Amino acid sequence: MSGLFSPRTRYSTWRKLWLNLAIAEKQLGLTAITDEAIEQLRAHVTITDEEIDAASAQEKIVRHDVMSHVHVYGVAAPSAAGIIHLGATSCFVTDNADLIFLRDACDLLVAKLVNVIDRLSAFALEYKDMPVLGWTHFQPAQLTTVGKRATLWIQELLWDLRNIQRARDDIGLRGVKGTTGTQASFLALFDGDHDKVEELDQLVVELLGFKYAYPVTGQTYSRKIDIDVLGPLASLGATAHKMATDLRLLANLKEIEEPFESTQIGSSAMAYKRNPMRCERVCSLARHLTGLYQDTVQTASVQWFERTLDDSAIRRVSIPSAFLTADIVLSTLLNITSGLVVYPKVIERRINSELPFMATENIIMAMVQKGQSRQECHEKIRVLSHQAARVVKEEGGDNDLIERVKKDDYFSPIWDELDKLLDPSTFVGRAPQQTDKFVKVTVSAALAPFKKYLTSEKVELSV
Repeated sequence: MSGLFSPRTRYSTWRKLWLNLAIAEKQLGLTAITDEAIEQLRAHVTITDEEIDAASAQEKIVRHDVMSHVHVYGVAAPSAAGIIHLGATSCFVTDNADLIFLRDACDLLVAKLVNVIDRLSAFALEYKDMPVLGWTHFQPAQLTTVGKRATLWIQELLWDLRNIQRARDDIGLRGVKGTTGTQASFLALFDGDHDKVEELDQLVVELLGFKYAYPVTGQTYSRKIDIDVLGPLASLGATAHKMATDLRLLANLKEIEEPFESTQIGSSAMAYKRNPMRCERVCSLARHLTGLYQDTVQTASVQWFERTLDDSAIRRVSIPSAFLTADIVLSTLLNITSGLVVYPKVIERRINSELPFMATENIIMAMVQKGQSRQECHEKIRVLSHQAARVVKEEGGDNDLIERVKKDDYFSPIWDELDKLLDPSTFVGRAPQQTDKFVKVTVSAALAPFKKYLTSEKVELSV
């Protein structure tokens, strides 16, 4: 991602655009463009470090980045010096290059995202049957399973995959539109031949590997395109933040932890600490990512007529920042999901502390089947439940509701059924089946077009 948004890639892409514009113009009959000019442009399409420095020095003189690079490219390809940028405005290279970067950057994110989904799906299948205490309002709720909870994260990641891919596939080129989008300069080049101007636009699109050009533009492509692309990245940030927050809370509960190396230090003072620093990093960067989206909304809203230049500086910051941030968020999630650690005994102990209260309805139903009154049973179990709750909350003791049931002769008809009534697997509903079907059907179908990206490569974080 850093390479994609580097000066070398940017300026080499400008040269690629100038080369293909010249190829298309020559193909449509502009005799001023020679075969030698095309060959020289092609030979120097990748800019060198020395040429980048030369263009920078030239820009200090002329105060124009594009014209500086036209000059330096012309020095490298002297036979083409007079026809580089023929008929074009600066946005032919700057905007078309940005659209190429948006497309290619989405591809890089998709490649990482599908691997996060794939590894998290393997985790979900592995733990699809393991009961775990569910939480609503971060208060104990009905049981679910470790795997089922993971499917909630996966589903949102699948939506992010859909949204990023959809935005990527919708990106077109600005094409060859001229200074205010009217194509007047190209119409002059082709002696008023409208068909050739349209053919030129389409030919450049095809040479650069795009499906279409936006049918109308001002000098720039509409900045709403940036909204369309960075919106899904902001949404990914929200997903990542929610997932990482859940894992941070689970780390506090000591149920699930992110990977922790044997030599890793959690705190300079508290040697026992195992801080969820990777998930904290995800949350930190995700907040930055969601905030960058506002740059695109504000910028698109204040563009004047065919263009203004107050979009330039902010886009050079916010667009690369958004993709670089999304990229490291996904790299970190890939590292996390490749090594999640589950502590079954802690999970079991927490279930056992809450399950007796959740089992009261099952106990009532079992007693009714033995011929007892529901209302009478409800009152007896209510009293015992409040007694047990008082022990937990006021005395700091364990939940002894079941022990109280076992000591009350009223419940003797179901004493031999209590173990079955308290089996956690009977409280998770269809969580295992939902998880299995979701991963094997929904996730499998969603990832099918992206199998070429799947890898088992381990992702290491430098720090």
